[in-house]
Amino acid sequence: MSGGSASLAEWLPQDLPASARLYLRPIGLVSGPAAASLIAAGTGRSVAGGPLAFTGCEVCIRAPGRTSRIGATLADLERWAARCGGAAEARIASLLTRITEPRAAPDGWDPSRPRLMGILNVTPDSFSDGGDFTTPAAAVAQGICLAEAGADILDIGGESTRPGAEPVAPQEEIARVLPVIKGLAAKRDALHGARISIDTRRAAVMRAALAAGADIINDVTALTGDPESMAVAADSRAMIMLMHMQGEPRTMNIAPSYDDVVLDVFDALETRLEACVAAGIDRRRLVADPGLGFGKRGRENVAVLRGLALYHGLGVPLLLGASRKGLGDAVSGRVTPKQRLPSSLGAAMHGLDQGVQILRVHDVAETHQVLRLWERLHGFEE
Repeated sequence: MSGGSASLAEWLPQDLPASARLYLRPIGLVSGPAAASLIAAGTGRSVAGGPLAFTGCEVCIRAPGRTSRIGATLADLERWAARCGGAAEARIASLLTRITEPRAAPDGWDPSRPRLMGILNVTPDSFSDGGDFTTPAAAVAQGICLAEAGADILDIGGESTRPGAEPVAPQEEIARVLPVIKGLAAKRDALHGARISIDTRRAAVMRAALAAGADIINDVTALTGDPESMAVAADSRAMIMLMHMQGEPRTMNIAPSYDDVVLDVFDALETRLEACVAAGIDRRRLVADPGLGFGKRGRENVAVLRGLALYHGLGVPLLLGASRKGLGDAVSGRVTPKQRLPSSLGAAMHGLDQGVQILRVHDVAETHQVLRLWERLHGFEE
């Protein structure tokens, strides 16, 4: 990443270039009674209407050839915004509103409490669990087990999108996922309220899955992988999860390239969210996922994890999918995906501390323990 860091007092441009772009990353995150006190005193603001509050922001100013990052209290930020005026002041006000406003609660779901999305791949070649649940009966049984272990969402995938994966024909993908979705939809009582998600980038698969009982579309291409996907999503009542991916699965991790990965991902997701809203999709149905591992290798993954709170500026719930992925350290590179539980749980706790609303995981029971501890630490339970 380019540029450097300074305090706001040391670097206060009177005028920003017209080409400069502003971003805000909440910092000074606190929870519990301290958060409530800071909000009441006006020195802190809520993160997405949830249990966390922030007391300042890292201001990212991106101009051609340079990105500067400046720490600021909320009071200093507001004074500087007023002094800049115009587009800069409007951008800062918009970002602060997006960061703070409560997220939507479709169908009674309360986004102020983090949720678990259990991964259920019915593929022979997924990077971690390929071949584990290839029969419909085994997959349905596993889905029920995940729900009983604490999954709020069951994410059914019929095409591997791991690095290097070859595409699967839509009809083959449908043949894999439809019996599972139908089987789970027929056993709603056993799912303890868990929603069913279809993990696909194909419009035909989306249609078939929704008709079979799926409640959510989770698309690694953010509805760009199929020209009909946007219309399918707009015509549905489903929640839509938009993930960032640079390139396509077969080649995405050969040589990913970014100017600033954290900001580039933000820009791409913001563009896709705006496209969805323009297509008639209610913003309250949208979720954003920065896409760890998708056109991102170790260094990029760690940068995105460090910058997670910045994505609250998108104004929608955030999904983090770090489960069993290589996160840039030598240990994870030497072990199999199923041996990466410790780093997966560490990433989950970090995501929760940054205000992420949904964790997409393979190891639901173990991550549920982390979530329950986090809730106790942050005042959900006394």
